[in-house]
Amino acid sequence: MTAMVSRVEAGRLLEVDLTSRRIRSISLGRTDLRRWLGGRAINVALLSRLVGKPIDPLGPENPLLFSAGLLVGSPAPSAARLHINAISPLTGLLGSSNVGGRFAPRLRECGFDTVVVTGAAPTPVTIEISRDRVRIRPADTLWGLDTHATHAALCAANPDEHIESLTIGPAGERLTRFACIVTDRDHAAGRTGLGAVMGCKRLKAIVLRATAGRAPGRYPKSSRPIVNAYFQKILDSPDYRPFAELGGAGYVRWAHEQGLMSTRNYSAVTFAEGRALDGAEIRPAVAGKRGCKGCPVKCKAILRFAEGRLKGRTSYRPEFEPMINLGAKCGLSDLQAVIHLDNLCTRLGLDSTSAATAIAFAMDLAQRGLLPEARRGGLDLSWGNSASMEILIRQMAAMEGLGGLLGSGVRAAALALGPDTMPYAAHVKGLELTAYHPAALLGSALGYAVSSRGGDYNNVYASLEHRWTAEQARQAFGTAKALDRRSYAGKGRLIHRAVLVNIIVDSLGICKVPVLSMIGTFDLVPEAFLTAALTGWNVTAADLFTVGTRVAHLERCVNLAQGLDPEQDDLPEMFFQEGPHRLDRGRFLEMVQEFYAAMDWDAGGRPSKEAIRSAAALLPVLPAA
Repeated sequence: MTAMVSRVEAGRLLEVDLTSRRIRSISLGRTDLRRWLGGRAINVALLSRLVGKPIDPLGPENPLLFSAGLLVGSPAPSAARLHINAISPLTGLLGSSNVGGRFAPRLRECGFDTVVVTGAAPTPVTIEISRDRVRIRPADTLWGLDTHATHAALCAANPDEHIESLTIGPAGERLTRFACIVTDRDHAAGRTGLGAVMGCKRLKAIVLRATAGRAPGRYPKSSRPIVNAYFQKILDSPDYRPFAELGGAGYVRWAHEQGLMSTRNYSAVTFAEGRALDGAEIRPAVAGKRGCKGCPVKCKAILRFAEGRLKGRTSYRPEFEPMINLGAKCGLSDLQAVIHLDNLCTRLGLDSTSAATAIAFAMDLAQRGLLPEARRGGLDLSWGNSASMEILIRQMAAMEGLGGLLGSGVRAAALALGPDTMPYAAHVKGLELTAYHPAALLGSALGYAVSSRGGDYNNVYASLEHRWTAEQARQAFGTAKALDRRSYAGKGRLIHRAVLVNIIVDSLGICKVPVLSMIGTFDLVPEAFLTAALTGWNVTAADLFTVGTRVAHLERCVNLAQGLDPEQDDLPEMFFQEGPHRLDRGRFLEMVQEFYAAMDWDAGGRPSKEAIRSAAALLPVLPAA
């Protein structure tokens, strides 16, 4: 094999303490990289070192970690993902989010793989990173700006350089518990409220200053055929053209036809009025395509409408999740209203999934007579009222009024509003659920329940549930019924596979759309060939699954250390007690136990002492400050 890749061997970690203003660069050794790859895996390994007992997520002791995936900056297609971790202010457990765009490749160009931010600044600051220096700079003039205005101000202050930034908006500053982090105008690290962690640290932005170009590092010429073959697998997928033309929004009509929707706070699985929300309806307004660096899909789009409320304004096409969450979940079928509200969430720095689920919760309570008039502040909370939705979104970002209550998350809001409201709070472990209705996809329902970050599809992206053949399922999980969306059989083993594959994809830094929705092997064989070719390492799929298992154990240990009760590996009562889409509680708990067994955890969902010791023995050792 050709000589090792210099970039991989020269990986570096940047540590910034905002309290002491100490900055240091630490070498990540080749052994640590082989064990932990990058992205999600290296983050949880470092977090396990840094956090050993329950901490205040909004305290200075909460470390915030940003890591590019192992293959970011390489010729690997769609390898541009950054993984972010901390303890979540929304759930109190492992906070985890992932974002594309161009920030992660640019971080590599600046010479770093990982950034660890600790402490808290007394006044607003930015961290500015370039190839030759790292600085903590005042940001008082940026405080209060939305994410777009913040990035524009940073660009204006650096007119001779092309910069990339991670920014928070007013929601992060006001510590909204599901505040997000935004880069490149419409790429958001949305889930688990890590924007609030930046806010409590008074960190308005991380700014990268570097000349655009390939990250330092040599790649073997022998890797080109394998890279090209992986690229071709993406292009050959029947899902390539729909995603490339319409983005994730192109699957909204499919979700309605398949009966997968979270309509009106999960009270129905279809939303006929929402046919207008499909990506095909947006196509006439597409004024330009865009996407992450090195991605052949380019699923993002700039929109300019010729008429309607968005006429004359530049907007950005929402993806699948916000189209359903702000649309069907809230009973809203006005296409331009959904786009406006999604874009508003991004500007204010709000996770649109949590914001929409909180709004749907309030609307549901209002219809049921469970939300006192005094709490509503005069708002009309009938389904689909986009004007009230916008007011609530702005209130969430300001942490005022009813929106301020909802901005603490639906779990906290239900606790404040009384026990009668709890059954309608759609969350797992405090994280609001995503677009798929749990009763319509039982594998995804189980994924919601056991995901290490709470109720979320993208963390346990289980597209094999509706992609694989019966024969594949029979060989891998012992029964073809594992692919029956409404069968409980084999789902624990299916989700075990999905959990490990998702961890590795997040650790390599490749986007899940081409890997899991297009190529979709879920066996890590193409990814192992790609990794081996670009690093020069002798890496097999089995090696990657071993790393994934190690990370899954550590993520579980982090959550247990923060106070996770394994009984939280469950769904809200609303899915077991109401309506035609009711789940069977006993069968569901059997799926959870099957997942535990596949993970080699005990009946209480705890990894064995040997598994914990083995993972702990391989954690990176950082030099003392």
